[in-house]
Amino acid sequence: MPSFDIVSEVDMHEATNAVDQANREVANRFDFKGSGAHFQQEGEQITLHAQNEFQLKQMLDILRLKLAKRGVDIGCLEVGEPQISGHAAHQIVTLRQGIDKELAKKIVKRIKDAKLKVQASVQGEKIRVSGKKRDDLQQVIRTLREASLDLPLQFVNFRD
Repeated sequence: MPSFDIVSEVDMHEATNAVDQANREVANRFDFKGSGAHFQQEGEQITLHAQNEFQLKQMLDILRLKLAKRGVDIGCLEVGEPQISGHAAHQIVTLRQGIDKELAKKIVKRIKDAKLKVQASVQGEKIRVSGKKRDDLQQVIRTLREASLDLPLQFVNFRD
Protein backbone atom coordinates (compact mmCIF):
# COMPACT_ATOMS: atom_id res chain seq x y z
CA MET A 1 0.00 0.00 0.00
CA PRO A 2 1.59 3.33 -1.04
CA SER A 3 2.42 5.82 1.70
CA PHE A 4 4.46 8.90 2.53
CA ASP A 5 5.33 11.00 5.57
CA ILE A 6 4.65 14.68 6.17
CA VAL A 7 7.41 16.33 8.22
CA SER A 8 8.74 19.79 9.00
CA GLU A 9 12.52 19.71 9.23
CA VAL A 10 15.33 22.22 8.93
CA ASP A 11 18.74 21.26 7.58
CA MET A 12 20.75 22.40 10.61
CA HIS A 13 24.06 22.12 8.74
CA GLU A 14 22.86 24.61 6.12
CA ALA A 15 21.45 26.85 8.87
CA THR A 16 24.85 26.88 10.61
CA ASN A 17 26.55 27.75 7.32
CA ALA A 18 24.06 30.59 6.77
CA VAL A 19 24.76 31.97 10.27
CA ASP A 20 28.52 31.83 9.57
CA GLN A 21 28.05 33.69 6.28
CA ALA A 22 25.86 36.29 7.99
CA ASN A 23 28.53 36.80 10.67
CA ARG A 24 31.14 37.36 7.96
CA GLU A 25 28.94 39.89 6.18
CA VAL A 26 28.23 41.81 9.40
CA ALA A 27 31.96 41.86 10.20
CA ASN A 28 32.78 43.28 6.75
CA ARG A 29 30.01 45.87 6.44
CA PHE A 30 31.01 49.48 7.00
CA ASP A 31 27.89 50.40 9.00
CA PHE A 32 28.62 47.62 11.53
CA LYS A 33 32.38 48.35 11.97
CA GLY A 34 33.34 48.54 15.64
CA SER A 35 29.78 47.91 16.86
CA GLY A 36 30.43 44.37 18.08
CA ALA A 37 27.34 43.11 16.24
CA HIS A 38 27.32 39.34 15.73
CA PHE A 39 25.15 36.22 15.48
CA GLN A 40 25.40 33.38 18.00
CA GLN A 41 23.85 29.98 17.36
CA GLU A 42 23.07 27.41 20.04
CA GLY A 43 21.19 24.45 18.62
CA GLU A 44 17.92 25.72 17.17
CA GLN A 45 18.27 29.23 18.62
CA ILE A 46 20.09 32.07 16.91
CA THR A 47 20.76 35.16 19.01
CA LEU A 48 21.40 38.50 17.31
CA HIS A 49 23.60 40.92 19.28
CA ALA A 50 23.85 44.61 18.31
CA GLN A 51 23.91 48.13 19.74
CA ASN A 52 20.36 49.19 18.84
CA GLU A 53 17.07 48.00 17.38
CA PHE A 54 17.80 49.39 13.90
CA GLN A 55 20.91 47.22 13.63
CA LEU A 56 18.90 44.20 14.81
CA LYS A 57 16.43 44.74 11.96
CA GLN A 58 19.27 44.94 9.45
CA MET A 59 20.85 41.80 10.88
CA LEU A 60 17.53 39.96 10.69
CA ASP A 61 17.26 40.86 6.99
CA ILE A 62 20.82 39.59 6.42
CA LEU A 63 20.01 36.34 8.24
CA ARG A 64 16.83 35.76 6.23
CA LEU A 65 18.69 36.39 2.97
CA LYS A 66 21.51 34.00 3.86
CA LEU A 67 19.09 31.26 5.00
CA ALA A 68 17.06 31.59 1.79
CA LYS A 69 20.20 31.37 -0.34
CA ARG A 70 21.23 28.18 1.49
CA GLY A 71 17.83 26.58 0.82
CA VAL A 72 16.40 26.88 4.34
CA ASP A 73 12.73 27.89 4.28
CA ILE A 74 12.39 31.13 6.24
CA GLY A 75 8.82 30.18 7.17
CA CYS A 76 10.31 28.09 9.98
CA LEU A 77 11.70 31.19 11.72
CA GLU A 78 10.06 32.33 14.92
CA VAL A 79 11.33 35.83 15.66
CA GLY A 80 11.24 36.96 19.26
CA GLU A 81 10.86 40.52 20.55
CA PRO A 82 14.03 42.64 20.65
CA GLN A 83 15.46 43.09 24.16
CA ILE A 84 17.05 46.55 24.49
CA SER A 85 19.06 47.62 27.54
CA GLY A 86 21.39 50.61 27.54
CA HIS A 87 23.95 50.31 24.76
CA ALA A 88 23.16 46.70 23.92
CA ALA A 89 20.30 44.94 22.21
CA HIS A 90 19.66 41.31 21.41
CA GLN A 91 16.94 39.28 19.76
CA ILE A 92 16.29 35.54 19.70
CA VAL A 93 15.29 33.76 16.50
CA THR A 94 14.16 30.13 16.81
CA LEU A 95 14.24 27.57 14.00
CA ARG A 96 11.00 25.58 14.39
CA GLN A 97 11.07 21.88 13.56
CA GLY A 98 8.53 19.12 13.88
CA ILE A 99 4.77 19.25 13.66
CA ASP A 100 3.08 20.00 16.97
CA LYS A 101 -0.18 18.27 17.96
CA GLU A 102 -2.47 21.19 17.09
CA LEU A 103 -1.04 21.59 13.60
CA ALA A 104 -1.09 17.80 13.11
CA LYS A 105 -4.81 17.71 13.94
CA LYS A 106 -5.41 20.59 11.53
CA ILE A 107 -3.54 18.77 8.74
CA VAL A 108 -5.36 15.47 9.35
CA LYS A 109 -8.70 17.31 9.34
CA ARG A 110 -7.82 19.00 6.05
CA ILE A 111 -6.90 15.62 4.53
CA LYS A 112 -10.20 14.10 5.69
CA ASP A 113 -12.16 17.09 4.38
CA ALA A 114 -10.66 16.45 0.93
CA LYS A 115 -12.80 13.26 0.79
CA LEU A 116 -9.97 11.12 -0.62
CA LYS A 117 -9.59 7.43 0.11
CA VAL A 118 -6.52 7.78 2.30
CA GLN A 119 -5.70 7.29 5.97
CA ALA A 120 -3.66 9.82 7.93
CA SER A 121 -2.12 9.01 11.30
CA VAL A 122 -0.01 11.15 13.59
CA GLN A 123 3.26 9.49 14.59
CA GLY A 124 5.16 11.76 16.94
CA GLU A 125 6.27 14.84 15.02
CA LYS A 126 5.29 13.48 11.62
CA ILE A 127 2.13 12.37 9.87
CA ARG A 128 1.95 9.18 7.82
CA VAL A 129 -0.52 9.15 4.94
CA SER A 130 -1.35 5.86 3.21
CA GLY A 131 -3.85 4.88 0.56
CA LYS A 132 -4.49 2.37 -2.23
CA LYS A 133 -3.93 4.74 -5.14
CA ARG A 134 -0.82 6.76 -5.83
CA ASP A 135 -2.99 9.48 -7.43
CA ASP A 136 -4.88 10.00 -4.15
CA LEU A 137 -1.59 10.50 -2.29
CA GLN A 138 -0.42 13.01 -4.89
CA GLN A 139 -3.74 14.86 -4.51
CA VAL A 140 -3.12 15.06 -0.74
CA ILE A 141 0.28 16.64 -1.41
CA ARG A 142 -1.30 19.16 -3.80
CA THR A 143 -4.01 19.98 -1.27
CA LEU A 144 -1.50 20.62 1.51
CA ARG A 145 0.78 22.73 -0.70
CA GLU A 146 -2.18 24.97 -1.54
CA ALA A 147 -3.15 25.27 2.13
CA SER A 148 -1.88 28.27 4.06
CA LEU A 149 -0.16 26.65 7.01
CA ASP A 150 2.26 28.64 9.18
CA LEU A 151 4.98 25.98 8.99
CA PRO A 152 6.81 24.72 5.88
CA LEU A 153 6.10 21.03 5.17
CA GLN A 154 8.19 18.41 3.41
CA PHE A 155 6.88 15.16 1.95
CA VAL A 156 9.33 12.28 2.42
CA ASN A 157 9.50 8.45 2.29
CA PHE A 158 7.11 8.10 -0.67
CA ARG A 159 6.76 4.33 -1.10
CA ASP A 160 4.76 2.25 -3.54
